[in-house]
Amino acid sequence: MSEAAGSRRAFVRRRRGDRERDEAERLAPAAVPAAASRGRARPEPPDEYRTAFERDRDRILHSKAFRRLKHKTQVFIDPEGDHYVTRLTHTIQVTQIARALAAALSLNESLAEAVALGHDVGHSPFGHTGEEALSPYFPNGGWHHAAQSVRVFEALEDLNLSWEVRDGIRAHSWKITPPPTTQEAFCVRYADRIAYLTHDALDAMRGGLLTEDDFPAAVSARFGQPGRAWIGGMIGALIDSSIDAGEVRMDAADLAVMNQLRDFMFQRIYLGPVQQRHQREAIEVIRRLVDHHLLLPDELPASFRETDADLVTQVADYVAGMTDRFALATHERIFGTPGMADPLL
Repeated sequence: MSEAAGSRRAFVRRRRGDRERDEAERLAPAAVPAAASRGRARPEPPDEYRTAFERDRDRILHSKAFRRLKHKTQVFIDPEGDHYVTRLTHTIQVTQIARALAAALSLNESLAEAVALGHDVGHSPFGHTGEEALSPYFPNGGWHHAAQSVRVFEALEDLNLSWEVRDGIRAHSWKITPPPTTQEAFCVRYADRIAYLTHDALDAMRGGLLTEDDFPAAVSARFGQPGRAWIGGMIGALIDSSIDAGEVRMDAADLAVMNQLRDFMFQRIYLGPVQQRHQREAIEVIRRLVDHHLLLPDELPASFRETDADLVTQVADYVAGMTDRFALATHERIFGTPGMADPLL
């Protein structure tokens, strides 16, 4: 070994400025470099090593709301078995797909990752059922988990996240308008749909509700068999179309097949008779808990509570923040009876 080689250090220090220069050199024109962020609601000194979006990612990962996702329903309520998807494992899969899309399109992977990690922290117990349960208490616009996710990070666990991350979380759902501002957030929109269609289909097969032959023929013809082939096929189709279009989008033919699969899943699983029975039970649990705490607001804990908000919002914050098991345990403690029948699967 030469003297020059022997004197080289084993590591090379890369501070935030180095990373920001790397982004400026390698990211696509459509990407959002961290140095170009619109900033935070409250200005902060920059971190020595991490970019603004890397810092947001870490804050979300260490939040209490993120940790609670491990005990929140994705689709199937309290299934028997260790391999069904939870809201946390769904979030991890969305993050992986979003990063893969961002990397392939030379977008900012850290921004996509932060949005994906935070996109579902506002979900109530028992999945999307909570939106139906809570919306009547908010007659001027309903209650939506995406808005609640932003509220978690702005009011309940104020993390002072970057504008782009909060905007991406706000509009990660396809039903939200206006759409997100960044192409990284559009990666999360598609990643969310790719992830839930795939893992929910696998869970339905695992639970004996569907077989591989049940899915529309067009889906297997275009994207292959349920599982990794679907994910790879949809990611590939999205990358090719986005390159041609100059924005993150899927071409009309592929999107039509994805929507056909989504319609099938709604008909057979999400709105199926067995699932609807459990959803009705879940709605009843949530509304009983809300009504009880509206009558007895002194039972609201001091933690995870914005005292400046109106009472309905404070109660909704508390109940929506519950995990499935905590909601059921609280229901049984207050009312003396279990809130749900046997698990779905």
